[in-house]
Amino acid sequence: MTYTLYGAAGSGSVPVEAALTLIGAPYEVIEAVTWEGDAERDKVAPVNPMRQIPALITPDGETLTESAAILIWLAEQHPEAALAPEPCDPRRAQFLRWMSFIPASIYSMFWVRDAPSRLGGDDPAAQARIEALTLDRIAECWSVMDSQITPGRWLLGDELTVLDLYVATVSRWRPRRERFAEVAPRMTPVVRRVDALPELQAFWAARFPFAED
Repeated sequence: MTYTLYGAAGSGSVPVEAALTLIGAPYEVIEAVTWEGDAERDKVAPVNPMRQIPALITPDGETLTESAAILIWLAEQHPEAALAPEPCDPRRAQFLRWMSFIPASIYSMFWVRDAPSRLGGDDPAAQARIEALTLDRIAECWSVMDSQITPGRWLLGDELTVLDLYVATVSRWRPRRERFAEVAPRMTPVVRRVDALPELQAFWAARFPFAED
């Protein structure tokens, strides 16, 4: 009953791997560093026509794509891990709100940043402008989220959820944690707690080595 995950170190598969680690479910990773070219993207094509990671193959052989959907599904399949509010929980609405906000408003910017020529063409000045504007947009979105959320020990209160894993991972990407701390001061202590989780220390070291400085 092993999960198979198409992913890469430091990528959007990391929060999924972290969730599987906390759940204690056996899984294997097929490394596909999709930003390195077509050969890597082709590894994912048989399970995801978009040739993007993460893509999860369940023990029943079903394919799931989209990091937020995978995280929500895993939390529902493994309620014993308590990694998401249940449908009757008053925190559920905000959990779904922010789990959708991250890929729609923030994660999507990295599709542009990974290859600014997709929107800017071959003009180096246009590409540089896109890179700068997307960084500003990401920071703005983190600021909006920070202004609308009231964390406890974790983002939704006293219990760790996959939302914490998601934000802790994505906030490590550009514009990186220094700017994240500037625009999201209420969420910053939470992501640092996720960084420091004893259960994930070996995992972080292997899959996303990171230091804020």
